[in-house]
Order: sequence, then C-alpha cells, then structure tokens
Amino acid sequence: MSLTRTLARWLLGAALVFAGTAHLTFARDEFVAQVPSWLPLPVDVTVVASGIVEIALGLALAILRRRRVAVGWIAAAFFVAIFPGNIEQFVRGTDAFGLDTDLARGIRLLFQPLLVVWALWSTGAWRAWRARRTRAR
Repeated sequence: MSLTRTLARWLLGAALVFAGTAHLTFARDEFVAQVPSWLPLPVDVTVVASGIVEIALGLALAILRRRRVAVGWIAAAFFVAIFPGNIEQFVRGTDAFGLDTDLARGIRLLFQPLLVVWALWSTGAWRAWRARRTRAR
C-alpha cells in the first residue's frame, strides 16, 4: 500500500469521524434536513445511527489495516446508501451546510460518487476486485 493511498485512507477516516461527531453534536439540525421524508425510521434515530456508523467506519479505516479492503467496500456502500439524503435535499430545496441554492446542492450531488471512488481506491478494494477477476479467468 503506497503512502499516498494510506494518507488518503486516514484522511477519509478522519473526515468520517468528524462528520459522525457532527451528527451527534453541533450539526445535528443540518443532518436532520437531509433525511428523506419517505424513510420509515424516526428522523433523529436516522441521524444518530448514521453518525455512529460514520464514526465506526472512520475508525475502521484508520485502525483495521488488515481488513482495509472489506472496510473500503463497506464505506463505499455507506456512501451509496446515504446518497438519497443528498438527493432529497436537492429535490426539496432544503438549505443545510451552507447549500442554499439549487446549483450548490446540485454540485454537492456530484461529489458523492467521488467519495465512493475515494473509499475504494484508498483501501485497495478496487484493485483487489480487479485482481480477483483477472485470476478467475
């Protein structure tokens, strides 16, 4: 694992711990604004649970070196799972996190796939998947 990938993994882990902590503390109202209205869970439960998951994923990215490929896939799946919240914020036109225009909310939508790529690249998950496919042939 290269130093660049390792640093990227640690940075992503730190960002997830920060975001998870924000879910539970100072930015709770901002995250409430992103919970899709169609989700059958109470909004506060969703915000708290996703914050706990983010903290756990962030720590796992930093600590579980031998499981980094699996954690990379789990983090990527998490980013896909929370994407409907970003779409909901865009569709409803909800102001949160300083995203107070449709353009700003739309640009944010473009960054979610980058988080998926970041998780897969920085953990070596994508490379491991490609290597497994090549060996299977």
